[in-house]
Amino acid sequence: MNSVISETIKYIGVDDMELDLFESQYIIPNGMSYNSYLIADEKIAVMDSVDARKSEEWMAKLSLQLGDREPDYLIVQHMEPDHAGSIAKVIEKYPQIKLVASARAIQMMPHFFETVDFSNRTIAVKEGDTLCLGAHTLQFFMAPMVHWPEVMVTYDQLDKVVFSADAFGKFGAFAHDEEWACEARRYYFNICGKYGAQVQTLLKKLSALDINCICPLHGPILKDNLGYYLSLYNTWSSYEPECEGVFIAYASIHGGTAAAAHKLKELLIEKGEKKVSIADLSRDDMAEAVEDAFKYSKMVVAAASYDGGVFPPMYDFLHHLQIKSYQKRKVGIVENGSWAPVAGKVMRTMLEGMKQVEIIEPMVTINARMKSGDIPQMEALAEAMIG
Repeated sequence: MNSVISETIKYIGVDDMELDLFESQYIIPNGMSYNSYLIADEKIAVMDSVDARKSEEWMAKLSLQLGDREPDYLIVQHMEPDHAGSIAKVIEKYPQIKLVASARAIQMMPHFFETVDFSNRTIAVKEGDTLCLGAHTLQFFMAPMVHWPEVMVTYDQLDKVVFSADAFGKFGAFAHDEEWACEARRYYFNICGKYGAQVQTLLKKLSALDINCICPLHGPILKDNLGYYLSLYNTWSSYEPECEGVFIAYASIHGGTAAAAHKLKELLIEKGEKKVSIADLSRDDMAEAVEDAFKYSKMVVAAASYDGGVFPPMYDFLHHLQIKSYQKRKVGIVENGSWAPVAGKVMRTMLEGMKQVEIIEPMVTINARMKSGDIPQMEALAEAMIG
């Protein structure tokens, strides 16, 4: 993975290949990067620190790049522990360093570092403020709720680099070379998805800048075809579907609902739907199911009834969509129940509470197992989803 930014801006991030779950909930089969950058000028600025898990490795890389110099500033764009976790270590080794951050971030620092005295160590910056390092001038733009309230991004006016905090980040180690969009999409909707309006505000600020490079706090440095990344972020944050197609999410107990979901997939394809994705909510990655729900223009939820409600994996999935502001989609419903089908009612109620979600009729009801008599209503749903 290319870590070259410019002659005076160096990548000093670290990869974490031992962590099993990012934020204790997202699987990361290809690890995770904690990105940090160093700007060497008349004054030296370090762009964010890293998770305490990797403090020692990061401090060694920082020391190597510094040589016999000491850093003047640590720019703290985001106080989440995976980026701010090594602040105390930096202060301990470089006691003269100044922490540059938003006022809200400075207010939060003692919450994470009880024994650190932050008196006379911080410089609060606000929207549009600048910091001159020599040839480089850093300009700060506030990005509240992308995805914490204290977040800011930084623009280097000389090399035209945006240090974008968590925006434009992705799952996966820095050293792991893979297609960006898939893991960036899963990252965006599960972590930043609720805050589309705030991301739109940030994108408007970035549109006024001349940008050569985007340096996020997770994932690769973005240099080529920046319009592609910016366009996807605009689509995602405006809650528009990325592509036409149907995502089928099912939660099945004994296999009956699963059989119905796969039959519906066949019917959709037979009737001309070009893209149909399907997920077993009991076994597949929940974060990927959330990602696909946002990716496609339409969705079908299929679930068994359970304890007078809906089978918990489906309830969990719909709850995830609720808190991530799922909207602007057409959704079909398939319910199953051996003696009292009620899953459809629960799913409908949850979906109707979401913004601009259109429920597509008919709702299909299966009793225990799909039968030949159920096919006509499934065909009717398939036709309505495509129409």
